[in-house]
Amino acid sequence: MTEPHISVMVVDDHPMWRDGVARDLQERGFEVRATSGDAVSALRIARTVKPDVVLMDLNLGDTSGVEASRQITQEVPGTRVLVLSASGEHSDVLEAVKAGASGYLVKSASADELVDAVERTAAGDAVFTAGLAGLVLGEYRRMAVTPDSGTKAPQLTDRETEVLRLVAKGLTARQIANKLVISHRTVENHVQSTLRKLQLHNRVELARYAIEHGLDQDGEPQE
Repeated sequence: MTEPHISVMVVDDHPMWRDGVARDLQERGFEVRATSGDAVSALRIARTVKPDVVLMDLNLGDTSGVEASRQITQEVPGTRVLVLSASGEHSDVLEAVKAGASGYLVKSASADELVDAVERTAAGDAVFTAGLAGLVLGEYRRMAVTPDSGTKAPQLTDRETEVLRLVAKGLTARQIANKLVISHRTVENHVQSTLRKLQLHNRVELARYAIEHGLDQDGEPQE
């Protein structure tokens, strides 16, 4: 059974698929606040219903799901986007993540995998179909070869740096809480504070920042 009060919105241009996913999620205990068949209405509806998670298809006609993801993550604070697409193309995955998506799941995923992905996305985790997380982090490592210069790094506390290091290593918020012997809520507070300071949108972007600064390597954070 899902965590209580996780609200979702399903965006897909195929009515039967869209309605089927919405029905399955309702039966699993999620609150389905809305559905949409195109990017323009998706943004308008998301602004109104403010779901915890938007399940976003990429192929939405004139405006792509990538652009819709970018607009929703920028204009609807607190709402996370989980892409649910038939495409497993690397370029599609990377474009979606760069647009602000918190994760990427292919439509061949099982119902249990979908439920788990939505729950973890709502909790703030970066969620990917097997094999795609390595692709994303590998791309960020490639981009990190030439880091930005001339920009003053934001000042993070020791604890924020410690949490950031563990995020980069792929630990979930609950795993970080257990490792540091602090509450899940405290971890979330540190993550949100770090996101604000670094002007980032999600844990995937946090992982990129950590990789660029060598925080994904073994070693203890400085006290």
